Amino acid sequence: MMVYAAYGKRILDCVLGALGLVVLAPLLLLVALAVKIEDDGPALFRQSRVGRNGRAFTLYKFRSMPVSVPNVPSAAAGALKITRVGRFIRRTNIDELPQLWNVLIGDMSVIGPRPALPSQSSLLLARREMQVDRLRPGLTGLAQVNAYDGMPESEKVGWETRYAHDVSFFRDIWIVLLTFRYLTRRPPVY
Repeated sequence: MMVYAAYGKRILDCVLGALGLVVLAPLLLLVALAVKIEDDGPALFRQSRVGRNGRAFTLYKFRSMPVSVPNVPSAAAGALKITRVGRFIRRTNIDELPQLWNVLIGDMSVIGPRPALPSQSSLLLARREMQVDRLRPGLTGLAQVNAYDGMPESEKVGWETRYAHDVSFFRDIWIVLLTFRYLTRRPPVY
């Protein structure tokens, strides 16, 4: 399956990224308008993340907090104010859909480890040691579909390492199916 990891995965990403953006365009437009109407400001939130081989890139999400809120990691966001629209788009993971653009332009993949913040130095170091950083970060991944609240970084990197050393078309399809199951679970309370 080396051929898939080297070429097929990127082709699949381009197809799914483009298809997702086209099919979801009406939803993306409605969410952007709802975010803009509730809290005047940009609909998209941009944040620097660490991608493949430690390269920085700009990640896109729908904004879920008021414009005045400082840029903080997701773990610290719970203590901050979230808009009504933001609460809904976070619970449904719709806030992540603009990352389809990141997939299409090659910063991300559909399947891979979630992109880390530059400040998450211990996670980045563990990923580098286990060669997980050679992958493009993903919208979803093996760690995400096996996640639970408060999963230790070491366990997360363990899931990511298993994936990094066994990338295959069938495993990616399986992770996509598990992601749909994950999305039907009761969301965390924000």
